Amino acid sequence: MDGMEIYGEKNLQRKQSLYHSLDEKFEIRTEKYKGQQYSQIYFARLHNMRNLLYSLVGKWKPHLPVNTVLGLEEGKECIIVGTLFKHMKLKPSVLDEYSKKRSAVPLMEPHNFMHPDDHLILEDETGRVKLAGDVLAPSVFVTGIVAALHGKETGDGDFLVHDILEAGLPPQLPLPSGLKEDKFVVFVSGLSVGSSMSNPLQFQLLVDHMTGHLGNVKEQSMASQIVRVVIAGNSVEIPLGILNGQNLVSKDQSKLSEPIKELDILLTQLVAAMPVDIMPGPCDPANYSLPQQPLHRCLFPGAAVYNTFVSCTNPHLFELDDVRFLGTSGQNIDDLEKYSEAKYKIDFLERTLRWRHLAPTAPNTVGCYPFTDRDPFFIESCPHVYFIGNQKKYETRLVQGSEGQLVRLICIPRFCETGVAVVLNTRNLECHTLSFSTSLDS
Repeated sequence: MDGMEIYGEKNLQRKQSLYHSLDEKFEIRTEKYKGQQYSQIYFARLHNMRNLLYSLVGKWKPHLPVNTVLGLEEGKECIIVGTLFKHMKLKPSVLDEYSKKRSAVPLMEPHNFMHPDDHLILEDETGRVKLAGDVLAPSVFVTGIVAALHGKETGDGDFLVHDILEAGLPPQLPLPSGLKEDKFVVFVSGLSVGSSMSNPLQFQLLVDHMTGHLGNVKEQSMASQIVRVVIAGNSVEIPLGILNGQNLVSKDQSKLSEPIKELDILLTQLVAAMPVDIMPGPCDPANYSLPQQPLHRCLFPGAAVYNTFVSCTNPHLFELDDVRFLGTSGQNIDDLEKYSEAKYKIDFLERTLRWRHLAPTAPNTVGCYPFTDRDPFFIESCPHVYFIGNQKKYETRLVQGSEGQLVRLICIPRFCETGVAVVLNTRNLECHTLSFSTSLDS
C-alpha cells in the first residue's frame, strides 16, 4: 500500500517509523531440556548483579568491608551481597495440591499469600543467614532479588540490617532529540476472542478506528499518525476443558479453531493498514514458561502474508525511532502481587526497574526456561516505555532515575472487560486511553 490510505474523502499518508526488534535475548533457539538445574539461572543472576552492586558500594559505604555470609563475625559491621529468599507460611506447595487432586485447571488461585510471620533470608554461594530488623519490610520484597545489605551479625546468628542498596534504574540512552512530530503507538491486551465476555462489535470498532474508517476528518488524521499496534497477550480464550489431553470430538475442534480464525480476520484488517506486534500471553496457544516464544505464523494465514505482521516473544523488547520499549503480557507483575504488596499495581513495575530484573520470582513461582549460562530477564538498559498487559484497569506513571532516566510506565487494561486501549506519543511519552463501547447508555 506504500503508506497511502484513503480516509473518507481525504487522502492521508500514514506516518512511518524505524522499527528494530531486540527480542533475540528472549529467543530459545538451541537450548534443550536435558535435566538442567534451575540453580544455574540464579548463579548467573547473582554474578551479574553482584558485579554491578560491588561497583556501587564504593560510593555508598566506602568505609565498610564487604563480606560473604560464611565470613560474618558477630558484632562487626559489614556489607553482604546476595539473593533474597522470602520464607512464606502460606505459600502453596504444588506437590501437595497435585497429590490432592489432578486437575486441568490452575492449581494456585490468584490471591495474596502474605502472612505476618513471613521473613527474609539472604543467600550467597557460601551460605544463608536470616535477616532481622525493621529496615526491610517482607511485604515489599520477594524471592529472587539481589541486593547489598549493611548490617552486623547478632548473637542469635541473624544479620541485623541497617541499610539496603538496590541496583536502581539501569543506564538509559537519551531520548532522541530530533522527534518533532507526533507518532502514536497503540497498546491493547486481553482481547480474549472466543470468551463469553468478548464482543466482536467492540473489536471491530477498535480496528475501524485505527485504520481510519471511523470518525471525522480530525479523528482520521490522528489515526494516520498511528505507526504501530502492540497486542500484549491473551488474544484468544480457549476453554481449559478442551486442553486436558483428551481426544477432541468435532464440535470441540471448532471451539479450538474458531477464536483463532476470528482473531486472524481482525489482524488481517489491521496489518493491511499498519505494523502490528502480537505477543503471546498465558491464555494463548504458546509455551507456558517465560520467555514465551512467538505465536506460530501458521495460526494466522491471513495476517502472516503481510510483512507488517510481527509475531513477538513475551517479554518483548524493541525500538521505534530510537525510543526503547520493554513489556510483558503481565505474568511477571501478577505474580509479584501474589507474594508481596503495593498500594498500586504500577508500583510493582517501578520496583522491577529499580531491582533491574523483569521477573525476580522466576523460576521460584513463575515458570521459566532453565537457562544455564545467562539470565535474560536482567535489565541491562533502561527502557523509555515499560508496559504490562492484561490488568484490571489503566494506570500510568512517569518515573525519573537518579541519573536523569525517564520512563513511562503503563498498565494496559483487559480490552474484553473494559473496551480500553492505550495510546502513547513517542515524541513526548504522553499517553491517553481510547474507550470503545457498544452500549447505548455510554
